[in-house]
Amino acid sequence: MISNPLAIIALVLATILLIPMVCRKIRIPSIVGFILVGIIVGPYGLGLFDSGTSIQTLGKIGMLYIMLQAGIEVDVNDFRQQRGRALLFGLYSFIFPFALGFGTSLLLGFNGVTSALMGAMYGSHTLMTYPIVDRYGVQKNASVNIAVGGTMLSITLSLLVLAILKSNFVYMDQLSVWGLLGRILLTLLTITIVFPWLAQRFFKRWQDATNGFLIVMTMMVISALMADWAGLEGILGAFICGVALNRLVPNLSPVMQRINFVGNNIFVPLFLLGVGMMIDMSLLWSGWATIVIALVMIATKLVGKWFASWLAQKSFGLQGVERQLMFGLTHATAAGTLAIVTIGYETGIFDAEILNAAVLMILVLCTSASFVTEYAAKQLALQEEARLEADKKEDSWLMMTVAENRHYELRELSELAELPAPIFTNESDWTEATQLVNTQSKAAIIYHPAQPLNTISRILVAVPRYAEKEHDFISCFGLIRRLSSQIGAKVIFFTNDDTQRALQAFCRRKGKYLRASYREMEDYEDVLMMAKQMKPDDMIVMVNARPSTPSFNPLFEQVPNMLERFFKDHSYMVVYPEQETGNSVPDLLTGDTTQASKTWKIVSAMKRWVLSFQQR
Repeated sequence: MISNPLAIIALVLATILLIPMVCRKIRIPSIVGFILVGIIVGPYGLGLFDSGTSIQTLGKIGMLYIMLQAGIEVDVNDFRQQRGRALLFGLYSFIFPFALGFGTSLLLGFNGVTSALMGAMYGSHTLMTYPIVDRYGVQKNASVNIAVGGTMLSITLSLLVLAILKSNFVYMDQLSVWGLLGRILLTLLTITIVFPWLAQRFFKRWQDATNGFLIVMTMMVISALMADWAGLEGILGAFICGVALNRLVPNLSPVMQRINFVGNNIFVPLFLLGVGMMIDMSLLWSGWATIVIALVMIATKLVGKWFASWLAQKSFGLQGVERQLMFGLTHATAAGTLAIVTIGYETGIFDAEILNAAVLMILVLCTSASFVTEYAAKQLALQEEARLEADKKEDSWLMMTVAENRHYELRELSELAELPAPIFTNESDWTEATQLVNTQSKAAIIYHPAQPLNTISRILVAVPRYAEKEHDFISCFGLIRRLSSQIGAKVIFFTNDDTQRALQAFCRRKGKYLRASYREMEDYEDVLMMAKQMKPDDMIVMVNARPSTPSFNPLFEQVPNMLERFFKDHSYMVVYPEQETGNSVPDLLTGDTTQASKTWKIVSAMKRWVLSFQQR
């Protein structure tokens, strides 16, 4: 056994470096590689590390990190659209494995309490393979949002069964149901209300990414501790913490980059090594009882989770590859199973055979889930790439600030909105800025940052009449959609009825969904009504246009004055759609009309399809 701390660190770092490289060569998921190495170097293998080593202690943070990452990376807009499906899938994912596990446990001769706790163990799952989904970039897919959202319900139900059985079995005279519910309620209110409130004020005052990383990780650990105190488990607290901080930690932000780097390269590998170190392969030939129980447990979990995924596919009209991805995400087991089986063993509900069989089940299911998720995520990524809609242009965006050099804020905005090849500049006043915009044909943004983007709670967008007829207006809409998705801010459009219908068609596009609300604004001269509805953490977006374009309004010349007078204390953007070059200026006196842009053609096609569908 290695006792020198430097030798332990050197071996661990070499393992973290080499295992992914070797796994890529032999084409197996790195998750499997780390678990196998943990078996080899653990106390039941070569004995290089004992079971009480700090690797397993740090690995617990990796378990929490996986759940935190899943909560943070949930697309808020898509999750709101899919929340009904997610809750239904959560019920599927718990009820069927629970019922099947309860029945098979009774057949094996276990009593009712043991069978119920084993059913809860089957109903839970750990999103261990979520990093694979993140690597392939399909975390925004509807099936992923459904699976991640359902995870919260299935884990909650499993841990509630554990808490009830544990309290009745051990603390029958000490723990009341009302006390348990009270602690759960206090924990949820603290994590979902107090922590986001504190984090928002922290990010407003300190914009340093390193401090942001530390506050997020601190809140994750405190959430886990509070969940343990409430009678649940730390993994559920970490997941809820991730969902609560979702809006404040955009996926492309520097804070999230640090979380991903430290988690994926340190904590998660340590967690997987710790799982491997718990596995005693000698159990495979020590007796038939453990092997039989393990085989039944593996089969029960696989059948129950597969049936839940199949039922979700049929209920929600998903593709076969999406069902495979949901199955791969939800049949891996580690954190929840370890918590349930450990507590069950300590309280005497489970015996040593169940404990050993559960550890073997973890190895098999983590391996199979890695292969299934890897295959499904890769296939889905290829499909989505093939049908990817041109939501962004290859042409560069012109981004500028007025009378202030805010290069960092411009770059942050371009990264969060995923703008290709932006050109940054700074102009001394609004006159020079508008002159520069009018001499360019490319899409342009004039940005005034008053607070960090991740602290914005609402985006108020003023859209002029006929804006949907602008050449490639869809790129400006895509800018707003992606920014809202990254920072989790609500979007409110202020526009007239006709343009509102076009925006609603954009918002309902498959794979590009945006949850938005609308306010009536007949003309751009009513834009000041937005000032009456402003809140401290709102941002204004005003869609303007260049002269001789379909939506141009002479009132656009007053926009700088309005912004400086009414919205100076708020962040705001003035967005100019790309102008089509080579067209003559329309002569309104002779009746010539502007040719419809490709965006307007898309909207018209959508309207014709809806009308034809309604007439059937």
